[in-house]
Amino acid sequence: MENNIVEAVEVVNSGVDFSLMALFLRADLVVKSVIIILVLSSVWSWTVIFSKILRVKKLKIQSAEFEELFWSGNSLEDLYETVQEGSEDPKVNIFCAGMEEWKKSKKKIRMTQVSSINSLKDRMTRAMNSSFSREMEAIEKNLTFLATAGSTAPFVGLFGTVWGIMNSFQSIAIAQNTNLAVVAPGIAEALFATALGLFVAIPSVVAYNQISSDINKFSLSLEDFINEFITIFFRQIEQGQS
Repeated sequence: MENNIVEAVEVVNSGVDFSLMALFLRADLVVKSVIIILVLSSVWSWTVIFSKILRVKKLKIQSAEFEELFWSGNSLEDLYETVQEGSEDPKVNIFCAGMEEWKKSKKKIRMTQVSSINSLKDRMTRAMNSSFSREMEAIEKNLTFLATAGSTAPFVGLFGTVWGIMNSFQSIAIAQNTNLAVVAPGIAEALFATALGLFVAIPSVVAYNQISSDINKFSLSLEDFINEFITIFFRQIEQGQS
């Protein structure tokens, strides 16, 4: 116990700098590469996290605004003239995709025929589902990076740790001295890589789970909207025929 205390005092008195920058500068090329990779991963992870959080929040606001217009009681054609295709709101774009298919087809089909109505319903559903797929692909873009970072960053950090400890053992063999002052810098560099790996992984996993949950809920709301829209639209057609 006393020997450990003495060695620790020697490390302190040796004047070795244990700041993060000093640990990085003293590390060899492999450990430096690991640290750089993890730092860049952390920066990109936080960029994705903040952008997705803001995006999901904006989607909820836009969706609520459109839902208010949709359920206001105005005709669907009037609503179509009000909103613009190419909007940032996925729900608006899905709605416009269905109405655009209706606009293209209404002059070519006879709405008194059941087969024509069913054919139109299929085409409108396919058009809206295609728009839904495009919108979800855009919303989920870069999200998989968080999952990848969360699962791989600890192992990348562990690789840097193992490599750093190997260098420490080589230092012991060369110096033929097991004094803590000899191996402490190398061990500190190695542990720094592990800590950095966890710093990348933990926020990435937490954010991925939360953001994925929010996006899945929004996806379900879009699917429900497609079904509601189709039901309301063809109910209005049936009412117009009666």
